[in-house]
Amino acid sequence: MAEFFDMINDKHREFIAQQPLFFVSTAASDGRINLSPKGYDVFRILGQKRVAYLDLAGSGNETQAHINAEQEDKGRITIMFCNFENPAMILRIYGKAVSVMPDDAEWHELAANFEILPGTRQIFNILIDSIQTSCGYGVPHMELQNERQTLLKLHSNVDGDEWLAKSELNISSIDGLPQKPPTQYFGPED
Repeated sequence: MAEFFDMINDKHREFIAQQPLFFVSTAASDGRINLSPKGYDVFRILGQKRVAYLDLAGSGNETQAHINAEQEDKGRITIMFCNFENPAMILRIYGKAVSVMPDDAEWHELAANFEILPGTRQIFNILIDSIQTSCGYGVPHMELQNERQTLLKLHSNVDGDEWLAKSELNISSIDGLPQKPPTQYFGPED
């Protein structure tokens, strides 16, 4: 049975800390819904009503485009964790997010919570509206073998200026929503 909470409690913290994977979902008022899996150690609980995750450059930047879209419910985001081991459980965080870029005033305060990885382009700062837990009985048992290193290796072989030049080509979402291109890219020497 699903339960709702107003804030993160100790049981939620413990559950989140054990999960090697989470999913991020966003949507603008029109167009596609975006759902992205996230690995690596990039999620942080910053308080009972605030979380953040470090975002690495990939094949697109739909999350940022949706977060920044001009709409009545601007910034809405859902984060989902599910346990592939025992006990079965799903935890969803519903909230409002902002994209914090390296040249934003809030960057240094937020970045201090993370190891800045090659390819880092932004941090999503999320104010929690509510949390939902549910049974997860339909989620299969699976075992983590290891983290996939491909994305980090890719970013470790590209310098910052080269990445910034390439990122200018990716300035809108697949539905044509604008994206704010990064002003700084964290490459292999950063």
